[in-house]
Amino acid sequence: MEKSLFTEIDESFICENCGRKVEKLGYSCRNHCPYCLHSKHVDVNPGDRQETCHGSLEPIGLEIDSKKGYVIVFRCKKCGSIRKNKAAKDDDKNEIIKLSAKH
Repeated sequence: MEKSLFTEIDESFICENCGRKVEKLGYSCRNHCPYCLHSKHVDVNPGDRQETCHGSLEPIGLEIDSKKGYVIVFRCKKCGSIRKNKAAKDDDKNEIIKLSAKH
């Protein structure tokens, strides 16, 4: 049986981009700030905390997936890597709308 590449870690944190305190998500893993949508490049696979880059992941776009719904596209400001993550229920809807206009 193949091991899952998803490690569930739901932690609160202080956003390094906007400085706001971000609470745990409560129903899955908190991956990004719900206020400014920025994240941090810390995972190779979701939740593993094995990435050594630790750069800022800037939201650069939005995709719509028929199963996942809104998916935020991030680019690491340090290494240029592209990452994607499902939008959370409590993400700032105005920020999501701004991202959708970047297409």
